[in-house]
Formats: sequence, structure tokens, C-alpha cells
Amino acid sequence: MTTRSTIKNNILIVDDHPFIIQGYKNAITRYNPNEFEFLIEEAKDCKSAYEIITNSETIAFDIAFLDISMPVYEEKGMFSGEDLAKLLMEYMPNCKIILLTMYTELLKIKNLISAINPNGLVIKNDLTFDELLFGFDKVMKNEIYYSQSIQKMIDLAESEAIEIDVFDKQILFHISKGTKITDISQYIPISLEAIEKRKQNLKDLLNIKEDSDMELVREAKNKGLLF
Repeated sequence: MTTRSTIKNNILIVDDHPFIIQGYKNAITRYNPNEFEFLIEEAKDCKSAYEIITNSETIAFDIAFLDISMPVYEEKGMFSGEDLAKLLMEYMPNCKIILLTMYTELLKIKNLISAINPNGLVIKNDLTFDELLFGFDKVMKNEIYYSQSIQKMIDLAESEAIEIDVFDKQILFHISKGTKITDISQYIPISLEAIEKRKQNLKDLLNIKEDSDMELVREAKNKGLLF
């Protein structure tokens, strides 16, 4: 009688809460145990994760679960799971990255997707045992997994997408820096009249009722039009 060999996968889990790490491990080890074997390594902060990733003796990871918020490793410029993801992309480019976060701001989510393009992106409040297994299965099958709240945010943002041109962006930038409207024409090659008209159009576009430049700047940042 012959026994079928299992496929070995190296997994890295980085989180500063031991009970969360244990929850991930419980789910992972229940994933198709007859077909896969998972070798799991843990790290509790940016420092321990950095040391594991950069160790020349570490076997490359197949999948990494990275919490975005955790104790920093300032000496090496590691301030978040996002920094660790970039480190992994450098040292282990074939590693699939799953980011986990408590952030629910659209701009932060969009920036994470833009900077890392993770295989999985999960808001922790969405996570149940079954949902973790579902997401892990999608990543194992080379699919992208976004948890429900993230997918809803992205869908809503696409349906409410606002397009502005380079002059509008420059006007918003200078307003945010406190530049007087009458002085902005020194920096942008359009007339003061055109700048005033564009500012009013921006307020209409963003549904700003007050005659407040601060409110315009705040809403532009909320919509991801100004960074």
C-alpha cells in the first residue's frame, strides 16, 4: 500500500496577539490536511518578523499573514505590516501576502492595494473561522481575496468615482497649503476667474454647501482627491 505525499507550504504569521495567531493556525491546519502540510512560523512584532525574513537560513515562505498595526522596529524602518510586506516582496518575491487590518478608511485601503497589491486583504471585524478558510482557499488557488467590507467599499467607490483634472488637483493642493486664491494664478497657468470658477465647480461636485475652503479640503481628502 502506498501513501500519497502531501504538498508542503511554509507559512509566516505576524501578529502581536497570540490568540489571533492561534486562530489562524487552527484554520490553516484544517485546510485539506490529506493534500497539504503547513509549516508555520510565528512573529509577534516587526523586529522578530524582520529577523526571520532577512535570515539567510529561512526557507522562503509561500504565504504570509501580516497584521498592519503592530510594535515597530524603528532601527530598520519597519513601522507596520505594510513595511514587512515590502520587505517580503524584496526577499521572497513569490510569497503570497495576506494583509489584515482594523482600518476601515477607503483611502487607506486604496493605498494598501496600490502599494502592495496583496493576494488577500481583510478587515479583522469581517473575519470568522469559515471566512478565514474561504479566503485562504482563494489565495491557495491563486485568486485575490478581499473581505466583505473591503469589497463593498471598493464597489461603492467605483460607483461614486469622481474625476478631476490636473488644474483642479493643483488648486486643491494650494488651497490646502493656505495659498490665497488671488495668488494661485502665480503657480497655475490659468486666470484668476478660471480658478474661482473651478473652485466653485469643485464645491458643487463634492456637495459643499458652505463657503468654506477648509470644508472643501476636508471633503477632497475624504474622497481621495487630495493626499
